[in-house]
Amino acid sequence: MSSVPVTLVQSRDNAFAKDLRRLAQDSTAYRKQGRLWLEGDHLCRAALARGLRPAVAVFSESFWPLAPTEWAQCATKIIVLSDALFADISALESPAAMGYVLELPAPQPPDPQMPSVVLDRVQDAGNVGSILRSAAAFGFGQVLALKGSAALWSPKVLRAGMGAHFGLRLHEGLAVEDLQALRVPLLVTHVHGGDYLHQAALPWPCAWVLGHEGQGVSDALLARAHQRIRIAQPGGEESLNVAAAAAICLHASGVGSY
Repeated sequence: MSSVPVTLVQSRDNAFAKDLRRLAQDSTAYRKQGRLWLEGDHLCRAALARGLRPAVAVFSESFWPLAPTEWAQCATKIIVLSDALFADISALESPAAMGYVLELPAPQPPDPQMPSVVLDRVQDAGNVGSILRSAAAFGFGQVLALKGSAALWSPKVLRAGMGAHFGLRLHEGLAVEDLQALRVPLLVTHVHGGDYLHQAALPWPCAWVLGHEGQGVSDALLARAHQRIRIAQPGGEESLNVAAAAAICLHASGVGSY
């Protein structure tokens, strides 16, 4: 089926299996290993569509004979895991039958002029992944995560991002002071003050700051804001989920730039 070397792994004690288990189950293991684990064909196809090539393609033993040739030929190495071992490694309730190990993208300095999203201690992986999807969809090419935010390349954020990662420049572990390099105005979401989004004149390009799920945007970032924005809520709820607020705000900015 493939001209790429194929190795069958059945033991939990195999070195590759141990590393893969950490990548799949530990949210920050990618930082130590310098590699990512993409589980499932959707994420893998999204990476391929962006021109990325896996270092290792991993298949379950039962799926391997059925795997499309192009999913295997793109890798430099193929590992086939016994079904029991694949299930043991996977962090999913219903493990996928394949995945890719990719090299972690090399860090780049933030682009000071790029439309951006700033995550101020946003901690829920599902929220972060959803925000990345909105950023990619609405023309924000860069996400800057401050210290205390969820790990951007963790398996849960990758799954929630649904492939958005591969179209964005991602920076994490930043301090508030690092944002001084930006040359675009900061727009801050704020529940209790500021201009209503539907009435505001929004600058473009800009950087939207989205705050902690419970505490909101920090005082340090509020003080740096070019503009404070709130979303009208006729139904009277106190606040919106941060990912929902992000989608509304980023859409308003993105479509307003055309």
